[in-house]
This record gives sequence, structure tokens and C-alpha cells, in this order.
Amino acid sequence: MRVLIISPTQTGIGGIAQHVYGLSNFLKVNGHVVNVLSSENTFTIPIKGLKNPSFMISAFFKAKLMKRTDIVHAHNLPSALPMKHASGKKVLTLHGIYSKQIDVLHGKTTGNISSSYEKEALTWADAITVVSKEAYDYYTKLGFKVYHVPNAISVLSLSEKSERLYEKQIIFAGRLSKEKGILTLLDVAKKLPSNVHLIILGTGPEQNAVISSAAIQSNIHYLGYQQKNRTIELIRGSDLLVQPSLAEGISSTLLEAMACKTPIVATRVGGNEEVLENNKSAILVEPDNPQIMMDKILDLLNNDKKTSELKEQAFKQVQNYDWSHVGNLYLNIYESLLK
Repeated sequence: MRVLIISPTQTGIGGIAQHVYGLSNFLKVNGHVVNVLSSENTFTIPIKGLKNPSFMISAFFKAKLMKRTDIVHAHNLPSALPMKHASGKKVLTLHGIYSKQIDVLHGKTTGNISSSYEKEALTWADAITVVSKEAYDYYTKLGFKVYHVPNAISVLSLSEKSERLYEKQIIFAGRLSKEKGILTLLDVAKKLPSNVHLIILGTGPEQNAVISSAAIQSNIHYLGYQQKNRTIELIRGSDLLVQPSLAEGISSTLLEAMACKTPIVATRVGGNEEVLENNKSAILVEPDNPQIMMDKILDLLNNDKKTSELKEQAFKQVQNYDWSHVGNLYLNIYESLLK
């Protein structure tokens, strides 16, 4: 089978990039031919608010000129237009509720415009998949036939090394943007005791705010973008992972922390509640509440029995999100379209 994957990104620690990387590897290992069209090999304007639109336009022209493939698999709405004009059966995967994410980032007016485009773009696909049950319910109510295929990781391929830089170490790894809750996390960091060190990994539009906070506060450490193996090693070496998202699909970072047996404090939003059980496999809190999040972080850092229970239960649950299972769900959809 020949598969063309279209995605705004295919490298980095972001959820979409990790998903595309894992899916590509799964397909290749199983004997399929895979090409990826992304911002890494297509012209984009690297400015906040312009990167995705510029990718959509340049990928549109590039996709039109490509040879026919069996399956064209697009990820998120910026990839939908090039998907429409590529040749092959079309699959569109949504990593969250796109118009709601735009609402959080750019306000209701832009969110409403995105919602109109979203409904039109969904009609271009032969099959629509979503990574969370929340998104499944949302798009099903809009009248679309949707497949629920969760995000995934390759549990056995993760580095088994751990890297601890500080005696008490918590970590955030992901896109530095408003919807990922990074500004909430910086408010949390202001209240942390000086002996609790916060490591932040990633890049994004709020990078300057992170750099400024790290320059002022000695227990905030911004390490920028790190290669996958080191990211995993730092997660595995940390006392807990903090994920303060305002909106979320199925986070690869959460799955990786579960596989690394690193306890999690996350927000009660989107796919987080699907993957994690409060007080069983993680601690879940309401979003955009720095004080409650800090209290839960400190409680967990001082409760070895609870952290042990959380990480063991999370490790059991993450086995359901391995590519050996999830990849076959995609193959079943591809094969049904080709029949």
C-alpha cells in the first residue's frame, strides 16, 4: 500500500508530530510505502499565526503535483485542503476539536470562521478519525460518520535511561502555547518552593514568556527543544510530569509519562479524562487554576505511597495505546476504503 501523510509537522515533541512519526514507522515496518508532506519539507512562514496558513497553501500546490497514492492521510484542518487535491482515498484525522482550539488561541470570531471551514473540510474526506471520545461525540453530533482511533506510542521503543538534574524535579514537555496551559504553569512556578525545580521542554509562541520567567526565577529551567530520547530520559528521571492544558486531545506526552512510570498531575480537559482516572492513574485538576495545581503537585511530592499507586496503574492502562494495537485500527480503515 502507498500512503501519503500530510501534516503541519512531523518532528519535535508535539502530539501531532509524535503521532505522525509513530504511524509512519508502524506502516513502514509492516511493508507499506510512506511519504510525508509537512512543514519540514514544504515552504512555511515561521511567524505566529502564519505558519499553518502558509503550510496549507504551499502544501496544496505540492500535493496537486504528486503522483497518485492509495491513501492520503491528513492530520488536522490545515492539512485538509492539500488532502482534497491529492490523488487517492482520503482520511482526515483530527487531534482534538479544532474550532474550539482556535477559539482558545485566537478568540471567538476566529473560532467561528474556523468552525465554518471545519464543517466544509470534513466533507472532503472519505473517512474521518479522531483521537478522543470527546471529539468523537462532538463531530458525530454534527452529523458526520467518525472513527475513534486514539493517539499511540511505541512503549517498548522508549529509552530506559533516566536523567535527573535536581533532587526534586518536575517537568513539562510540549508546545509552548496558550492552549497547552504554559502561562498557567508559569503562574504555578511562581509559587513553588525554591527546592522544587521545574524543567520546561519545547518551543512555541509563548517561548519568550518562558525564557523571561527562567531568567528571573532560579528554579525554572528552560531547556528548549530536545531530541526524543533525551526528552524521555528527563521525563523518566523526574518526580512527576505536569500537564496544565486548557484544551487537549490524547497527549503523547501523557502516554510517554505513563510508560515511563512518572506520576502525572494534569487538567481535567478533553482526552486527559479519557486516558487517565483521577486518583487512580493520575491527579486531575480543573484548568487555569494555578493555586490548586500547585497544591496537588506539593501533595504528591510528599506522598510516596500515592505516587507509587498512580504510576503502576498508569503503566497498566498505557498498554492499550501502543502502536501494535492502534496502527491496525488505521490499516482496517485504509483497507475498507480500498475495497
